[in-house]
Amino acid sequence: MTHSGSHIAAIDQGTTSTRCVIVNHEGQVISSAQFEHRQIMPQQGWVEHDPMEIWDNTRRAMSIALSDADLSADDIAALGLTNQRETTVVWDRATGEPIYNAIVWQDTRTTELCQKLAGEGGIRRWQDRTGLLINSYPAGPKISWILDHVEGARNRAERGELLAGTIDTWLIWNMTGGHEGDRGEPALHLTDITNASRTLLMDLHSGQWDEELCREVGVPLNMLPEIRASIGDFGVVRERGTLHDVPLRGVLGDQQAAMFGQGCFHEGSAKNTYGTGLFLLLNTGEQLRFSEHGLLSTVCYQIAGQKPVYALEGSVAMGGALVQWLRDSLQIIPNAAAIEKLAREAGDNGGVYIVPAFSGLFAPRWRSDARGVIVGLTRFADRRHICRAVLEATAFQTREVVEAMVADSGVELDSLRVDGGMVNNELAMQIQADILGTEVTRPENIETTALGAAFAAGYGAGFWDSLEELAAKSQVDRHWEPKMESTEREHLYSEWNRAVERSYDWEK
Repeated sequence: MTHSGSHIAAIDQGTTSTRCVIVNHEGQVISSAQFEHRQIMPQQGWVEHDPMEIWDNTRRAMSIALSDADLSADDIAALGLTNQRETTVVWDRATGEPIYNAIVWQDTRTTELCQKLAGEGGIRRWQDRTGLLINSYPAGPKISWILDHVEGARNRAERGELLAGTIDTWLIWNMTGGHEGDRGEPALHLTDITNASRTLLMDLHSGQWDEELCREVGVPLNMLPEIRASIGDFGVVRERGTLHDVPLRGVLGDQQAAMFGQGCFHEGSAKNTYGTGLFLLLNTGEQLRFSEHGLLSTVCYQIAGQKPVYALEGSVAMGGALVQWLRDSLQIIPNAAAIEKLAREAGDNGGVYIVPAFSGLFAPRWRSDARGVIVGLTRFADRRHICRAVLEATAFQTREVVEAMVADSGVELDSLRVDGGMVNNELAMQIQADILGTEVTRPENIETTALGAAFAAGYGAGFWDSLEELAAKSQVDRHWEPKMESTEREHLYSEWNRAVERSYDWEK
């Protein structure tokens, strides 16, 4: 079904905020509304969100973005959705009430459960089936933890009273009617294949839930959503709000949406998103590749009726979140933008290195025992050197993932496409080019995650005719070429590796 309308709406539900954008046929964002939500940290290593707060913020953002554009639902051809991926919700089918806060992708409480699941086979035990490692990152063990720690939850789940899913599933269910339904139709309990591939419960080869994995992880199959292609039919908005009756035609996990927004449709294309974390993806086409160097295999996107397109991914937990930590927890900087000025004043890191292993190290090392360290401190070091070390930490972590990706794929990167809020920091991008020894390219619209969700929905609704048309809408804003001598680059990287080794074996 093609829904008439001159614009596309997209929801970008991220780790720290929820945004709605309105996009015109030229691919330009003409309106945007955004609301932050609370970061709930009940104890060390735990990170939670309130699912009802996220749903309320989604409704507010949709309403304000549409109003600011002076449009109505009739002007919207389709809605797209992208989301923080592994963050997990369990809720009551009858009332729509979550039985516990959403457990966020960064949360490490399932580490012990995952160690038991890994057993003698180790964390790679199910890698050839799921593309993932058995650790606290995926969504499936988070569901199991909730069922085991909320009184009566596991029995209720077995009886079919509870539903589970990642944030996309939670929002689709609410948007398509919630517990009340609409016009006698029940709400839709759906996910897309990219989000499903982040659960440790989906067989990457079949694109379906794996009964054996669900049983071992401890997640009843009846509480999981139906898996659909990323670009296709996800129903119609039934919630009595501003986008009532608008069809939902594209759903992608946030990093896959950024790939879509950057036009990375061809095998060998790659991008790095500098958001809360750092996420580097390489399109491997219709061929499913498995990593030998600490990367994850995942679905990049799937168009309804076609084969999935796959990607290799390197995920780093702390990117922009490290800047946020400087601002909010240490109060070294008054705002995120101030880090660039202070780091420029420093000129170099003064021998200071920061390893932000706040919830262990993700790709390519996967060390859950690591914790954050700052090394090389002397009385010469001041906040400017710490600011510089923070920017360098993002560059070093990205280089590690790039090297793993090159080793797995055999493809040398001649340019790295970048997006996300942190790429506004021009010094950070120059440091990235210097540490990589590779050109760094920033698009005109750095919010490619929201744009990718809009592109997916528009393509699914026939608003845009081809992937080539979408790729042409991703225009380059700026390039950075490496300026650093190779001897200095390798010295800094060697010192960084020494610092990382100091972070090991801290969490027993």
